[in-house]
Amino acid sequence: MHTFQPYPIDLMEMNPFTKIGKEWMLITAGDAKKANTMTASWGGVGVLWGKNVVYIFVRDTRYTKEFIDNGETFSLTFLDESNKGALKYLGAVSGRDENKIENARMHLDYCKDTPYIDEGNLVFICRKLSATKMTPDQFIDSSIESSWYADGNLHTMYVGEILEVLAR
Repeated sequence: MHTFQPYPIDLMEMNPFTKIGKEWMLITAGDAKKANTMTASWGGVGVLWGKNVVYIFVRDTRYTKEFIDNGETFSLTFLDESNKGALKYLGAVSGRDENKIENARMHLDYCKDTPYIDEGNLVFICRKLSATKMTPDQFIDSSIESSWYADGNLHTMYVGEILEVLAR
């Protein structure tokens, strides 16, 4: 397998609607002692506060949220279609209960102490800039709460500065 190389962000040609919404991504956080990952299909990329950023949404109950909250960085790993089964698995089971990364036949690697999934083909290494807890009073469209949060399991929106892009 080819190793990852730094990739200049200004050369990126990525369709976020496809990459995030259809192909999905893995959000990974933690350190060399312990890390966790989760599958996500919500989020985006853009520019905010003069920085190239990603924004991701993580439900309160997700184990990965603890790692994001307790660390300064996280990664987003994008994989090709051949990994869809692993992505479904990593989104369905909890790292609290098992070593789901190992069970999905995936491997952690690190960039400047930030874990990412080595089976990917594109990785964003991100530094957490903000965390905003979503609450029902923020929803202008009244159907959002009943459609997405009937169980009360809300998201936190994280904005992360893209520190490095890795590609193979």
